[in-house]
Amino acid sequence: MSLQAVLRASRAVRGRLPQCSSMCRAVHGSASSSSRRPALLVAAGLAGLVAGYSHLQRADAAIVDPGEELERRVAGFMAPPVTEMEQLRRSGGEMCSRMELMIMETQAEVCRALQAADGGAGFTVDRWQRAEGGGGVSCVLQDSKIFEKAGVNVSVVHGYLSEEAIQQMRSRGKDLKTKDGKLPFCAMGVSSVIHPKNPHVPTIHFNYRYFEVEEADGNKQWWFGGGTDLTPTYLNLEDVTHFHQTLKEACDKHNPGFYPKFKKWCDNYFFIKHRGERRGVGGIFFDDLDSPSREELFQFVKSCAKAVVPCYIPIVDRHKNDSFSPEEKMWQQLRRGRYVEFNLVYDRGTKFGLATPGSRIESILMSLPLTARWEYMHIPAADSREAEILEVLREPKDWVH
Repeated sequence: MSLQAVLRASRAVRGRLPQCSSMCRAVHGSASSSSRRPALLVAAGLAGLVAGYSHLQRADAAIVDPGEELERRVAGFMAPPVTEMEQLRRSGGEMCSRMELMIMETQAEVCRALQAADGGAGFTVDRWQRAEGGGGVSCVLQDSKIFEKAGVNVSVVHGYLSEEAIQQMRSRGKDLKTKDGKLPFCAMGVSSVIHPKNPHVPTIHFNYRYFEVEEADGNKQWWFGGGTDLTPTYLNLEDVTHFHQTLKEACDKHNPGFYPKFKKWCDNYFFIKHRGERRGVGGIFFDDLDSPSREELFQFVKSCAKAVVPCYIPIVDRHKNDSFSPEEKMWQQLRRGRYVEFNLVYDRGTKFGLATPGSRIESILMSLPLTARWEYMHIPAADSREAEILEVLREPKDWVH
């Protein structure tokens, strides 16, 4: 008999099985010990049937064409993956392929959530290729109803690292062995910065990435990096607490020590040294993670990516229709000036992108706002809401305890 025929027969048997409640009464009811014996035999026989059916269910799932599942996943993306479908089918179990599919799904989830919050505005979807290897998909929403500029970018690139990029990695403690000065690599990630029009809706940034290099001796080094952080123009305790609590819950699923460690890392990383202040109210940030295991870290990064929409969209919906004054709008522009300063002077991702041959400059600088402002010696009035946010940016706080 064929496997399909056996599966049909097993489903028919399942349809005729007694309900669990009646079986429980037969086994555990008030009948005498002699009357319970047949019931116990029946129960044992049914347990064997159920176990057999469960085994057949697994066999049924196993005969589903993996290619069909891949097709369904890809159909929900904003654009086709960077890697050819046939290659993704062949290498579906490899981390590079799994990470590419995950970041493409994240891009689609975030874009659709932003579209819904904006009332249906459409993203410009730009699929690009890199001559040296790989490419990406940039999705940009510009000057819409709610968002001045919202970009969600996926890049999947490979080739050889430049000497500048190698030196940057070595400065972070990476012991990389090159061959003839070359170092093959593959890197992929999803990166987004969302700048709303309303100054009472904060800016958000997130980035999740995977990096792999092959050294001269054939040894492969890999690591994950990323994070999510919030940059409000004005302080709203309810918003910031919700944001941090959502990220903490995502971290706690994997390790209760992750959130406090990566929250502190975020506060220290997004520090504008020449201003003596943080870029925003933080979140989580990590880089160069290569333990405990690749699979565990992938699942952790996946949870963090899934937390982006629930940590941010409720804040957008809460404030997108708030009224604001010209003075509040001007303060937003000044704070965006600080955002630009950090990204161009300190941000590691921006530096790496600009140092990588064949990088797409438009995608790298997608994080910059459409408008910003710099005023000479601008100092907000004491005890103002503008001064309040500056105090928080100078001295990070614990938002969830």
